[in-house]
Amino acid sequence: MSDPELLVPARYCGPPDSGNGGWVSGSVAALADPGTGTSTGHRWPSIEVTLTAPPPLDVALRTSRETPEGPLTLCAGETTVAAARPWATDPDPVPPVSPAVARAAAAAFSGAGHPFPTCFVCGPDRAEGDGLRIFPGPSGDGPADARRVAATWTPDRSDADDTAGRASLPVTWAALDCAGGWAGGIGERVMVLGRMTARIDRLPALDEEHVVVGEVRGHEGRKTFAATSLYDASGALVGCAAQTWIELR
Repeated sequence: MSDPELLVPARYCGPPDSGNGGWVSGSVAALADPGTGTSTGHRWPSIEVTLTAPPPLDVALRTSRETPEGPLTLCAGETTVAAARPWATDPDPVPPVSPAVARAAAAAFSGAGHPFPTCFVCGPDRAEGDGLRIFPGPSGDGPADARRVAATWTPDRSDADDTAGRASLPVTWAALDCAGGWAGGIGERVMVLGRMTARIDRLPALDEEHVVVGEVRGHEGRKTFAATSLYDASGALVGCAAQTWIELR
């Protein structure tokens, strides 16, 4: 059996000419690990995805594995775009905030300095039902040296996984993506996602308000380290991620 291909539709862009890092990472994670069944659906253990080149849009990308235990790589021609592998350490979740706090934080999101206003996840130029329109604003909590942001998100039918009746795994990873960038200051300097490690306990229910939170956890040269978490309406953790963002030169 040949290795599966992945096509990133233009709808799922981050920058206007390449794929959203979270959506692409979640798509590769879905191919790397099918998840395990639970009483509430499926869960996915921690998977690390490293992005090494901008994922092109509307192009069939090849996947391969040198060994059954090795990383799954995603390639455009001879260029490696991403690699996914299981990760032994779960991300440390960002503490939750209430839906009311998240709504207020999102209302304070100005989008000032937004480098990619058509981003599938956080782009203000995307219409309802087209982009996720997750707008992470300052949540006003947490340590003074660890900026936190929050927003709400309600998955709809356009985000669904038809086999699960919930949001798809790539969309769930995407929902965990951009809050880390905004916590890390993407409005002040242009950054792109370089690495994301996520654990997904279950897929988000459609038409249910969720809370997305993000926190910056450090800087090293052009690298910014952040974490994000997604909570359901009851306050239960749906998924969490650790990220490395790279400032563009």
